[in-house]
Amino acid sequence: MSDTRRRVKVYTLNEDRQWDDRGTGHVSSTFVERLKGISLLVRAESDGSLLLESKISPNTAYQKQQDTLIVWSEAENYDLALSFQEKAGCDEIWEKICQVQGKDPALEITQDPIDESEEERFEEMPETSHLVELPPCELARLEEIADLVTSVLSSPIRREKLALALMSEGYMKKLLQLFQVCEDLENREGLHHLYEIVRGVLFLNKAALFEVMFSDDCIMDVVGCLEFDPSLVQPKKHREFLTKTAKFKEVIPITDSELRQKIHQTYRVQYIQDIILPTPSVFEENFLSTLTSFIFFNKVEIVSMLQEDEKFLTEVFAQLTDEATEDGKRRELVNFFKEFCAFSQTLQPQNRDAFFKTLANLGILPALEIVMGMDDLQVRAAATDIFSYLVEFSPSMVREFVMQEPQQTDDDVLLINVVIKQMICDSDPELGGAVQLMGLLRTLIDPENMLAPTNKTEKTEFLSFFYKYCMQVLTVPLLASTVDEKNCKDLQEGSTKINPVCPDNFQTAQLLALILELLTFCVEHHTYHIKTYIMNKDLLRRVLVLMNSKHTFLALCALRFMRRIIGQKDEYYNRYIVKGNLFEPVINTLLDNGTRYNLLNSAIIELFEFIKVEDIKSLIAHIIDNYYKALESIEYVQTFKGLKGRYEQEKDRQTLRLNRYRRDARTLDEDEDEEMWFNEDGEAIEKSRPEEEFPESFGKYMEAKKVKESDNKENFPKRTPTGSFKFTFSHSAGAANGTNGANCKPATSPTSAASPNGSPAKSATPPATPVVKVSFPCQLPF
Repeated sequence: MSDTRRRVKVYTLNEDRQWDDRGTGHVSSTFVERLKGISLLVRAESDGSLLLESKISPNTAYQKQQDTLIVWSEAENYDLALSFQEKAGCDEIWEKICQVQGKDPALEITQDPIDESEEERFEEMPETSHLVELPPCELARLEEIADLVTSVLSSPIRREKLALALMSEGYMKKLLQLFQVCEDLENREGLHHLYEIVRGVLFLNKAALFEVMFSDDCIMDVVGCLEFDPSLVQPKKHREFLTKTAKFKEVIPITDSELRQKIHQTYRVQYIQDIILPTPSVFEENFLSTLTSFIFFNKVEIVSMLQEDEKFLTEVFAQLTDEATEDGKRRELVNFFKEFCAFSQTLQPQNRDAFFKTLANLGILPALEIVMGMDDLQVRAAATDIFSYLVEFSPSMVREFVMQEPQQTDDDVLLINVVIKQMICDSDPELGGAVQLMGLLRTLIDPENMLAPTNKTEKTEFLSFFYKYCMQVLTVPLLASTVDEKNCKDLQEGSTKINPVCPDNFQTAQLLALILELLTFCVEHHTYHIKTYIMNKDLLRRVLVLMNSKHTFLALCALRFMRRIIGQKDEYYNRYIVKGNLFEPVINTLLDNGTRYNLLNSAIIELFEFIKVEDIKSLIAHIIDNYYKALESIEYVQTFKGLKGRYEQEKDRQTLRLNRYRRDARTLDEDEDEEMWFNEDGEAIEKSRPEEEFPESFGKYMEAKKVKESDNKENFPKRTPTGSFKFTFSHSAGAANGTNGANCKPATSPTSAASPNGSPAKSATPPATPVVKVSFPCQLPF
């Protein structure tokens, strides 16, 4: 272990129970051979002499106090203390001590108290040895009791002993009876002392004391004591709130008196912790850990008791789904289930599993389907919270339920469609509910949590269901906002953009951004289904209309959607983009952005940089053939010049390949036209070589000839069995053969594609291979 030196003062406790200063030096922890263990060494900073050499014993009780003090006892009546100049040094040495003893550094004492004599050796003041002798419980002694309680909080050992004293002979109940006397006499000073006493007793952190203080006959007196904070001019009225304002509502009468009492107690104790007690300081944070545990275990007990009462839960579900139930009653029932599910988070995993299975068997999902479609905003919000608990617990359980629905109900009332519609119709200007619901939908359609070995077909079945019944509902706002591309383009009037078709209000833009985020997630994780949907609906063209939005974040979402598609490096997508001329709105946005260096500019440049780096040949050829004249003036990045370079390299390779094919074909033709043999006199004799005379060489020749003929024919279209043509394009050829499946059109030359300004683009260099107009089968081989 390496030495770590910190500046400290060394103290020893004398016979008069006073601390004597033994000098200032630097402390280190190191292995001492003579002591056979890790030891604390302190050398004087004046002359380097040894002030302290103390082996860290596994059984010694070390105590950390006030962040910069470590106290321990090495022998009878011989106590030591190190007072650090810096907290960091104290923390480091404390960690070394805890490491040797195998203790948690978060503790403030490394050993449990043994007996009273050991406790006395830890006392910093001799007069504190009698603190556990409680004064008589009288009005005149309240100040003395308050001083006693507050003074022991710094010592775990003294806190333990005081707690034992308070629990003996009903002392705590006697103190609370004095509160009633002080309040009747309007004894403000006594009430202030009782506030300090009760607050200090809570900080003793003892569950046995809490059982007494939070019983039915004592808890209101505890709350009353805590109303009289000396720092306040007027006392708070917490008891009035708990008894008159806060009303306990039984949505269904609870017949179990123990359960009812436990619910009351938990609410009141939670109120004390959250409302009455001030926020604890760093020093006090651990003092209330037992109070937190008390609330926690109460909630566990409440959930267990309710879960076991099937008659009660069955009645709750019956009223929740009954059409005759009044709106106010239904609101209370939904809020009950929301709090019920919140309490369930305190259960252990196996118990929580049983809890949600119980709710599922009782019909929680069909009930949510009803209440989430209601007009009451509070009911819908509470139902959404319940749904989030269920999705977080088991997405597979929710998916299994929704896949069974089409057999029983219409598409419009499917649970997932209800969730989507609620997301779309969120009235919150900030779309808080829509964001929450979008996250739940994302969890449900995430293939990463569809890998359960018990149901290997879940992914395929659920995604097929989602794209068949739900995707069209999700994209309704997007398709409606981009219904007419021509009219939806921004019109320029001076410097003002006018967009009459696409609504540009902030809330609509936010909603479209959420939908695009979900669709982008689908592109990345749903390869087959989303590809089919995009091409059948021409979805990318509709999305790119939003590049004209005045909201930059929405334009970036549209661009991100396209970037994710191109990032798949799928030639079906690439042909779809080329055929639809879908780079035009992106390039127009780049040019409209001008020389402004902003996020939109950087994102567009990154898109083209990716195409260049990944050398996506079909897209490079399309960009250079159609848009290079508009882009060549952009010189602040080398991206477009790089694209041009890639294009030229590929063009040269195609030319070389074509020339080699032609040369090889011409050589082969000359060889087969004639073969000459010469006789002994040098006379040339033209003579045929019968196949039967040269079987081996003739076979090799014919094989070579077939190969060359095949090479010469490779650029010609071939008829498929269905009557269509199958054609292999070179990278400099015309538009790709992507189609939407419903309208199959002949492929066209790139020279016929529209240029960015709307006029036909003229290619400076003719294609390397001839353009052949052919038809394709409508069904693309996805």
